[in-house]
Amino acid sequence: MAKETQANLGFEKQLWDAACVLWGSIPAAEYRQIIVGLIFLRYISAAFEKRYNQLVAEGDGFEDDHDAYMEDNIFFVPETARWKYIAQYTHTPEIGKVLDDAMRAIEEDNKALKGVLPKVYASPDLDKKILGEVVDLFTNNLHMDGSEDDQDLLGRTYEYCIAQFAAKEGKGGGEFYTPGCVVRTLVEVLKPFENCRIYDPCCGSGGMFVQSAKFLQAHGGRRGSLSIYGQEANPDTWKMAKINMAIRGMNADFGKYHADTFTNDLHPNLKADFVLANPPFNYHPWHQEELQGDARWKYGVPPAGNANYAWIQHMIYHLAPNGKIGLVLANGALSTQSSGEGEIRKKIIQADLVEAIVAMPTNLFYSVTIPVTLWFISRNKKNKGKTVFIDARKMGTMIDRIHRELSDEDIAKIAGTVEAYQNGTLEDEKGFCAVATLQDIEKQDFILTPGRYVGIEEQEDDGEPFEEKMTRLTSELSDLFAKSHELEAEIRKKLGAIGYEI
Repeated sequence: MAKETQANLGFEKQLWDAACVLWGSIPAAEYRQIIVGLIFLRYISAAFEKRYNQLVAEGDGFEDDHDAYMEDNIFFVPETARWKYIAQYTHTPEIGKVLDDAMRAIEEDNKALKGVLPKVYASPDLDKKILGEVVDLFTNNLHMDGSEDDQDLLGRTYEYCIAQFAAKEGKGGGEFYTPGCVVRTLVEVLKPFENCRIYDPCCGSGGMFVQSAKFLQAHGGRRGSLSIYGQEANPDTWKMAKINMAIRGMNADFGKYHADTFTNDLHPNLKADFVLANPPFNYHPWHQEELQGDARWKYGVPPAGNANYAWIQHMIYHLAPNGKIGLVLANGALSTQSSGEGEIRKKIIQADLVEAIVAMPTNLFYSVTIPVTLWFISRNKKNKGKTVFIDARKMGTMIDRIHRELSDEDIAKIAGTVEAYQNGTLEDEKGFCAVATLQDIEKQDFILTPGRYVGIEEQEDDGEPFEEKMTRLTSELSDLFAKSHELEAEIRKKLGAIGYEI
């Protein structure tokens, strides 16, 4: 019950508000490492402690055996890295050094984390008094026992903080964070299943994998059954992804190092059941000149100035025979004809790979305000020879002045529409959805903009003939103009009475 209370009180926001005091002159990326590192350390310490106490109670002397923890997918935590030890130094000048030493000790005992954990706490730029207060918050306001509930709470806290970092860092924040409602839409449409292989070639902080696991659990599956493969070129973001998976207790193969997906594909032989991705929009340069004869460009060599169709083809190349893709792209990819992109798109459509196109509203992303589109591509479409187009641009609610979110109902409507299309039961809805044949798309010059297919929403007929309505509205407008002139004259008269002329 205590955990529910903490969650309801919003530990995520409580931690963020307290940690914001640390912001000061510390660079955003370093600040992010500080909070992410503490979240990680707090969880693995609790998970270790729970297992440690179990082993002590069993009385077989295995409490210091690393293998006894590894077999349960738990990190072994050396004594100087355990939260009980760290908490003793909370309000001392040594707290920064103690935390850095804890990170080094964990890396030393867990080779998979080598070079991944932040060691920035002893920095002279970091106020140790404030750092101690943040550590205190974890100690006194977060009572943990290493259970799955702890994973969920800390996972949510991680997600919340990452979203806030993305907002703070603006365009740079988009490199590691895709808004939760966008990821959920992709996952709800794709519906990952147990023992499937999921791949993200530009995985950021790993949000696609987390949401896939949540979907699986919500539908009675085991999140541990997912086989996760990712790749990330940014070294800082690659580390964040590894930490995110560790907090969630999820195994993932992100390769032994960060690397560029195009020039150094770390999973060259992978054939995935699901590919989920939010590749960097209109990314360039992407080393096209080095990859001219690459087997991935089955539908044509993408132009050097834009990697959109390089990403699409890379993902198609990595699909299993019944595999599906859900990806986010800038709207330009729907209609561009430049540098052979239109021809590549035409060939992909003619191969009957495009299953659904969803036009999304503006202001969903922290990094850009431009509208984006969700593409769903399938190796073995259920409804062959047809594509469903959805115009979701009117969906969502502004949660602040510049950010919009899709509601659960919005996401369910999009996913339900795609499912009805797959089952052959969908009826076109003017202004929202339409099913088009390959011939219909060919007539539109292979342009995939949903508005071309769904049309304009029909206006409700109020029964008033057009001629009569125009006469009435014109008369009402004339009356309003006349009233306006009267008000203007009255205002001039009153201003003149006080000696003010206009």
